[in-house]
Amino acid sequence: MEKTSLNCTKIWDKCLKIISDNLKNDNVYDTWFKPCVAIKCKSSALTISVPSPYFYEHLEANYIDLISFALRAVLGKDAELHYQVQIVETSTATYPTNPGIHVKNPPMPFPNKNLKQLNPFIIPGLQKMEIDPQLNPNKTFGNFVESDCNRLARSTGLAIAEEPGKGTFNPMFVYGGSGLGKTHLVQAIGLAIKCKFPEKIVLYISASMFQNQYIDAQIHKNNLNDFLTFYQLMDVLIIDDIQEFAGREGTQNIFFQIFNHLHQAGKQLILTSDRAPVDLSGLTERLLSRFKWGLTVELQVPNFEARKAILKKKMYNDGIEMSDEIIEYIASKVTTNIRELEGVFTTLNAESVYNTNKSRRVITIEMAMNIIDRLVNSTKREISIDKIKRIVCDYFGLSLDTIYSKIRKREIVQARQIAMFFARNMTKHSLSSIGAEIGGKDHATVLHACKTVEDLSDTDKTFKQHITEIEKRINNSL
Repeated sequence: MEKTSLNCTKIWDKCLKIISDNLKNDNVYDTWFKPCVAIKCKSSALTISVPSPYFYEHLEANYIDLISFALRAVLGKDAELHYQVQIVETSTATYPTNPGIHVKNPPMPFPNKNLKQLNPFIIPGLQKMEIDPQLNPNKTFGNFVESDCNRLARSTGLAIAEEPGKGTFNPMFVYGGSGLGKTHLVQAIGLAIKCKFPEKIVLYISASMFQNQYIDAQIHKNNLNDFLTFYQLMDVLIIDDIQEFAGREGTQNIFFQIFNHLHQAGKQLILTSDRAPVDLSGLTERLLSRFKWGLTVELQVPNFEARKAILKKKMYNDGIEMSDEIIEYIASKVTTNIRELEGVFTTLNAESVYNTNKSRRVITIEMAMNIIDRLVNSTKREISIDKIKRIVCDYFGLSLDTIYSKIRKREIVQARQIAMFFARNMTKHSLSSIGAEIGGKDHATVLHACKTVEDLSDTDKTFKQHITEIEKRINNSL
């Protein structure tokens, strides 16, 4: 039952009392909290009115922990806070007229709130031009093979495409290992939305490209506000590989503002990562908490039947034929991810063209066995940073927690440096990502660690033996 406005006011007053008691500066309270007015309360959700979008973005960015504490104290653990921007009527200034006075510089009219916003990254006139959503037209739901490993994620994606920004699927957080179809799925959602709602502004972008754009906007300081404005105008924002924001404090801060603005405005956010939010390192807690607001879904490694279905789908799309024996052989040998499965299929298809009559492609089991032997059996799987940490800690008899500790004992520092060394040489992760996952360090610390390990290996035979033995253990684990 909806509470009366009087009750809402009392609830908000109690929250403000707690906030005021915990603020050290009265000016902060008068500036940022006093202008906020409670307007609605339903169940445990309180809605307050704020003067402008920037107002609630500032509150969320700087005082979210204090606000959450106060709300839970008054409304309970399930408390929610919603914002509504106050609508302020713009007035028109009038000036006395006097025919005998000539005004050299007449006053400018008040700005019109409906002025067109500019797109700083594509071309001027954002609302006049069609923005390229950066979506691959081949990555549709029709080409996305459904199976037990992705059924929930696919059905959720279809629901979002019907009503983007509505319901409890905002944000949608998709995670899973490399090559399992995360990019295909989120682009399929984007394509479906553009098909049903052509007027909506949809944008797919990788986290690394977002980071590069942000750095460019920082270098040209006049563009930083344009960068923020551009992304806040999106109706659907899809960011791939969000884990790449690890250790990037500035990028996380700007994305935090964008996230808050879009979510508050009912716009759809879709994020992908190689791991679940709870397992992400190097990201601020306030950002991680927002990733958990909507639905988190996992894409798993496809089983044998799913792998066969994917191969048959590829056969149909490419118009080629393979016997069930060959399909089952490939599906039984390529077990890691969809990308590797498609790579084997593409290679097999190409070789069938050059090794047989081009008018009739013949794919034999011998060709499949040869390609599997070359591309799969001889290729080692990439090891994870997590496994490297565990192997190093096991070797030195240390608990995994010591890697994250701030203890400066020599053996712990050395173990951390060795883990960084192998992570840099045996994975594709960036230096920032490695540092974030191994003790919360920056990229400079990782570089220093690698140099230290290399120097000790050249000068200390015992240390060199440690490195050799750890490397053997890592290789044996592949």
